[in-house]
Amino acid sequence: MAPIRPYLRAVDLTDQQWRVLRVLVDEGATDASGLAEAALLRPPTVTRILQQLADRGLLVRRLHAHDGRRSWISATPKGRAFVEKTAIHVSDLLGQYGEHFGTERLQALQAELAALATSIAHLACGEDARED
Repeated sequence: MAPIRPYLRAVDLTDQQWRVLRVLVDEGATDASGLAEAALLRPPTVTRILQQLADRGLLVRRLHAHDGRRSWISATPKGRAFVEKTAIHVSDLLGQYGEHFGTERLQALQAELAALATSIAHLACGEDARED
């Protein structure tokens, strides 16, 4: 995140706000719990971020059609445009990472990190999913 941080600060976004917007654009509408899980953030943090981004017109919350206690959250056109514009910059950075680190090595690292996240996801729930 270090190389993109100055760009995010210039548009008054934190790393966490960027992750929330990116999840909404990449994965579509979701509820707060799903958003917290996908963005790897704690629910209270997501609650605060949702209000901040809604105030800026970057996302919208609507009542869930089948459960009035839940909100359905989605990026607004303004939020989508911001992510798409910023994603171009991020893509350029990833290209530079690939040039310096090696494209295959970078892809292997990303795959390993995704596998690590999957294999330890149960720890967030206090479960022990090790096989004996």
